Amino acid sequence: MKTAVPCYYHLDVEVSPERVGQVRRILAAHLRLWDLETLVEPVCRGAELLLNAIDEHATDKNTSIELWWNGQHLITAIGENDCELRPDQDLRACLEHIAVMSDGWGCCATDTGSKVIWFSQRARAGERVPLVPVAPAPSLRAVLQVPREVPVAALAGESSGVLEAAR
Repeated sequence: MKTAVPCYYHLDVEVSPERVGQVRRILAAHLRLWDLETLVEPVCRGAELLLNAIDEHATDKNTSIELWWNGQHLITAIGENDCELRPDQDLRACLEHIAVMSDGWGCCATDTGSKVIWFSQRARAGERVPLVPVAPAPSLRAVLQVPREVPVAALAGESSGVLEAAR
């Protein structure tokens, strides 16, 4: 998975039953592009649940979808423009499913009275591959010829004597 490159994607869409499948494929393509294959299913499922609920309950079908990847978490936010839609009543079942399948979620109101529903997915560590033991590389001592030892007494003597004793 990518860890250091933050990514952002924004999509405005008018929700309809046929567009939900298209949006799912678009989001999956972006997640694969960002090398987030493990997050494709939970993110697309959560977005699909929210879009179907908005299609069923909202009168204004215009929504905005945003994805933020910061290297550790992917946040998916869906903003709807219907001031009459009540998440606590109309979207209760959908939000319960999202709470179960995400690491965190929330809903906030905007200045215009619309709502943004978001959920996050934490990137999981990839599957560990068992290490295969390899033969050790030859050490430096085995490759290079070790110089013959110089006696300690010869090192303590005069400089001219050291050279002669070492030869």
